[in-house]
Amino acid sequence: MKYSGWPEPGELVVGRVDDIEDFGVFVDLLEYEDKRGLSHISEVASGWIKNVRDHVSEDQRVVAKVLDVDEDSQQIDLSLKDVNDHQRKDKIQEWKNEQKADNWMEIAFGEDLDGDRYAEIANTFLTEFGTLYDGFEQAAIHGEEALADTDLSDEDITAIVETARKNVSVPYVTVTGYVDLECPASGGVDVVREAMQAAEGNGDIPEEVDLEVTYVGSPEYRIEVKAPDYKTAESHLEESADRAAAVVSDHGGTAGYHRERHEDND
Repeated sequence: MKYSGWPEPGELVVGRVDDIEDFGVFVDLLEYEDKRGLSHISEVASGWIKNVRDHVSEDQRVVAKVLDVDEDSQQIDLSLKDVNDHQRKDKIQEWKNEQKADNWMEIAFGEDLDGDRYAEIANTFLTEFGTLYDGFEQAAIHGEEALADTDLSDEDITAIVETARKNVSVPYVTVTGYVDLECPASGGVDVVREAMQAAEGNGDIPEEVDLEVTYVGSPEYRIEVKAPDYKTAESHLEESADRAAAVVSDHGGTAGYHRERHEDND
């Protein structure tokens, strides 16, 4: 995907060194249609520069900071030296992700997807999620719900979700906690079993969350939650423990929640 407009001052852009002159470097902006910028020799590297070619080479992929944009004169001023290694790495990864997402658009809607329709769908993603990649990632995690507030048709949403779930590697985190469940009353075993089922959510856990409850050793049970982020994982972990505790307490039993496994159960 290439943007048809202009970059903004302060924006980081990915480019390819197109031409090297004594006074600076011309850079073809890979994210923008027919846009080319110039990094003056003073912005190529810190300190005194004897030969620009000691710092860049033709066809080299670079990350530059946009210093100024003059649309009337079709001029974009860039700085190569104002980009640190961390920014460069993150920007390159973002650019690679957008290339992946561009390919996923073809998978979802076909290689003959015309420019206007592509732009309509892409602009929806950019408005809702910031990037094409983030839109596909959210579709992979949350399914149709992620796109419910957009103007996309049901058919488009289905195509996006199916493509996302087949192609996007969703990042997941895992958190673990433990509950001690005791119910000395008659039928206590059945109560604890009911508490475990409640901890597992009784089939009411969101699709993007994987929650598992396993027996460790009396009276301890482990709750393991995998989710797209720590906030979500921690929330479901605590809710799971609370559900189990509520069942046991309702039957006169006791329940305790802790994050570390009890050593005497090893």
